Amino acid sequence: MEINLKSSQSLMKAIKKMHTLVESPDVEKQRASQENISGIFSKSKDMKYENFEIEGIPAEWVSVDRRHMKKYVILYCHGGGYNTGSFRYARSVTNKLASTTSMDVLSFDYRLAPECPYPAALEDAVKVWDHLMHVGYGARDVIVAGDSAGGNLALTLVQKLKEQGRILPRGIILFSPWTDLTKSGRSHELKAEIDPILSEEYIDKAIRDYADGQDLRNPFISPLFADFTGFPPTYIQVGENEILLSDSLNLQKRLRKFHVQVQLDYYSGMWHVFQMSPFKAAYDAMDQMAEFIFDICR
Repeated sequence: MEINLKSSQSLMKAIKKMHTLVESPDVEKQRASQENISGIFSKSKDMKYENFEIEGIPAEWVSVDRRHMKKYVILYCHGGGYNTGSFRYARSVTNKLASTTSMDVLSFDYRLAPECPYPAALEDAVKVWDHLMHVGYGARDVIVAGDSAGGNLALTLVQKLKEQGRILPRGIILFSPWTDLTKSGRSHELKAEIDPILSEEYIDKAIRDYADGQDLRNPFISPLFADFTGFPPTYIQVGENEILLSDSLNLQKRLRKFHVQVQLDYYSGMWHVFQMSPFKAAYDAMDQMAEFIFDICR
């Protein structure tokens, strides 16, 4: 997938400038800034939002305001390094997911680090999964999706279900997933100067907040090291200009090693979770994602 080089460079400058609006060494200020930005860029008159709680976990259904598919649903795990983010901030992705697939999307606010480090987020994700099963969905009716740290959470949720001997979801969708907290991938060096979103300083703080003192090769922390035997079909999108590029490329190799059906789309000139942005490349990427979902839901 390609985009004009000049356009890409201009977009990355704009994205970097926008990203500085939410960056802050104070995690509470960063969370507040994200919420303010989400209020500006994520509203849509074509969408419906139903807010509720699952055992104290704030959650919402996102759906299109028209007749749409009810059989399948998408369970979405938001990104934010495990220390920021919310379902409101994720609406720039969940709106597109619901609109493109005509499926309902369930998004939720798992507990955040450093107040609630590993395994709090995973525990909350399992509770949300259990809620879907309780209200009548089958495991095969659910596609689990996530971006960045939410991609990590999507993978570890499915691992936990597998460990518990439960039926796994129909598929997994990952946008720039953070899969390796050991930072072994070469892109941490090769892309450090051009990534407009992430920095090594940001990544290191997120690791300390979420998994300080933990074994970073634990597959429930770094799912790259998991045994993926029996995993459902998985679709990955990643941008060329992100320091987490290797996390996606190495995950694809690892999944293939365990004979998992996996598709990876690599977007030239793009950055970390570019799907959040309101321009054509993001919508085109969502169309590609929808094709994958429709294919596995046949």
